[in-house]
Amino acid sequence: MTTRTETITLGGGCFWCLEAVFDRVAGVLDVESGYCNGRAELHPPTYEQVCTGQTGFVEVVKLVFDPAQIGLRDLLVIFFGIHDPTSLNRQGNDVGTQYRSGIYWHDPAQVALAREVMADLPNATEVVTELAPVAHYSAAEAYHQDYFLQHPNQGYCAFVVAPKLDKFLRVFAQHVRPD
Repeated sequence: MTTRTETITLGGGCFWCLEAVFDRVAGVLDVESGYCNGRAELHPPTYEQVCTGQTGFVEVVKLVFDPAQIGLRDLLVIFFGIHDPTSLNRQGNDVGTQYRSGIYWHDPAQVALAREVMADLPNATEVVTELAPVAHYSAAEAYHQDYFLQHPNQGYCAFVVAPKLDKFLRVFAQHVRPD
């Protein structure tokens, strides 16, 4: 029997934070850190290029999930619960267009649901999350994949990623993948 999967790409600050959380969500089959929605002539960009903030690319995670185990609505609720969708081009001390909040859809049916979830947020009138089709996607360099898992004691991981992961584990316990 083949599992039907769906894909969504999300940007909400540093991809290390998003990846650390979504790697632990039951029903998420694959999480890949990458870049999308930047200038076509720079595709694929390097991390160093993206960090300049001049490429238009955003740090994202591409999620492949089993909708029979977790729906897109739940994934988006988690997404909005672990980052600040009202902060334009920044998350905490990470500043620049590469850290913008975005939902990059792979199927037009995902747009209506994303709009519904955004409209239901308590601060909906302040949300600056970009909603656009995914374009010019490329995987980030290999050393970015599973970064938190490999470097949990690295400074940024310990002081920025770990608290977001802890919040997810506390607030969204019903969605944590059993070990």
